[in-house]
Amino acid sequence: MDDDLDAFRDLARTFCAKELTPNTERWIENKQVDRELWTKAGEVGLLCLSIPEEYGGGGGTFAHETVLLEEQARSGDSGWGVSLHNGIVAHYVLAYGTEEQKHAWLPKLASGEWVGAIAMTEPGAGSDLQNIKAKAVRDGDEYVVSGAKTFITNGGQCDFVIVVVKTDSTKGAEGTSLVIVETERAGFRRGRVLDKIGLKAQDTAELFFDEVRIPVGNLLGGVEGQGFVQLMQQLPQERLIIGISSVVAMEVALELTLSYTKERQAFGRPVYHFQNTKFTLAEIATETRVARVFLDDCLAKHLRGELDIPTVAMLKWWTSDRAMKAIDECLQLHGGYGYMTEYPIARIYLDQRVQPIFGGTNEIMKEIISRSL
Repeated sequence: MDDDLDAFRDLARTFCAKELTPNTERWIENKQVDRELWTKAGEVGLLCLSIPEEYGGGGGTFAHETVLLEEQARSGDSGWGVSLHNGIVAHYVLAYGTEEQKHAWLPKLASGEWVGAIAMTEPGAGSDLQNIKAKAVRDGDEYVVSGAKTFITNGGQCDFVIVVVKTDSTKGAEGTSLVIVETERAGFRRGRVLDKIGLKAQDTAELFFDEVRIPVGNLLGGVEGQGFVQLMQQLPQERLIIGISSVVAMEVALELTLSYTKERQAFGRPVYHFQNTKFTLAEIATETRVARVFLDDCLAKHLRGELDIPTVAMLKWWTSDRAMKAIDECLQLHGGYGYMTEYPIARIYLDQRVQPIFGGTNEIMKEIISRSL
C-alpha cells in the first residue's frame, strides 16, 4: 500500500457502499447485477484498472485490482463479476492481442460498454482443458465457431467472450486457440442462468455457439495454436484472485464472529467468554494472519513479475481450503443463526465453497505443486 492506493481504496469503498451494498438482496433474487452497474463503474474509472491508459484503462497495477476486490468483499457483494472482467479477460487481450485488437476491444471493456467473459469449461470438460470439443473452422476470411460452454461467469450479461476452441483437432493442446465472439453475432445463444448454492447474484450461465461466423481478425493474437500456452500463462493471475477472495473471506468471517460472540448471551454471559470460543477464534485469527502474509508475499512477487506457477498453486489450494474450514467454524459459533441465509456468515460460507473448485480444482493444484518438487 501507498498514498495512491490509500486514496483509491477510499474511492472503491465509497462506490461499493453506494452501488453494491444497497442492491445485494435484489441482485440475489434476479440472479444478476444491474447492467448499468458496469457503465457506472466505467464512468468512475473502476474498470480495467491495470490496463494502460493508451487503451482506455486506469494505468494502475494489479495492486489496484486487489484493493477493489477487497472492498467489494467487505461490502457484502459477491455477484459483480468485476474480478473476471478486470483481472482476467482484459489481461488476455493486453498480453496477446495485436495493437489493432487492443485498441478496438480494451476501451469498450474499460468504459463498461462491453462486459467480458471467458468460456473455457464445457459440459464434458472441466479442468481438462486439452479435451475441449468446441471448434473454430476456417472458411475463407472467417471462422465458424461451434460448441457449448458452461459455468461461464458474466455469461448472462456478457457482450465480449473469449472462447477456447480447437482450430486443429488433430494436434491436442497445440491445436487450441482463443477466439473472440461478440454476442450480437448470429448463432450465439445464452442458456439458462444456473442455480448455484452460492454466488447467487452472479450470472453464471451456459453459452451456445451454433456456427457463429467471426472474422479471422477475432483470433486472439492472430496466430493459431497458441491458446493452450496463453491459458497456462494467464491462469496464475486467476488463481491469485481466488487467493485474494479466500483471504478476505476469512478476515470478514473472523470480524463478524468476534462481534457476534461478544454480543450474543448464553448461560448468563457472552458466548465469547467460553474457553472453546476463545480458543477457536485464536486459531482462526492465527491462520488468517498466516494466510494474509502468504498472500501479500505472492502479491509482491506478482507485482515484480516473479510469481511462479507452483507457488500460486500453493496459495490457491491452501487459502481456499483453510478459508472453508475457518468459515465453517465461524458459522458454528453463530449457532442456529449461522444457518440462516440472512446472516452474512451463511452467505460467506456458501460463496466460499466454489473457491476450491474453480480456477483448477485443488487436486489439480496439488498435482502442479508435486511436479515442481
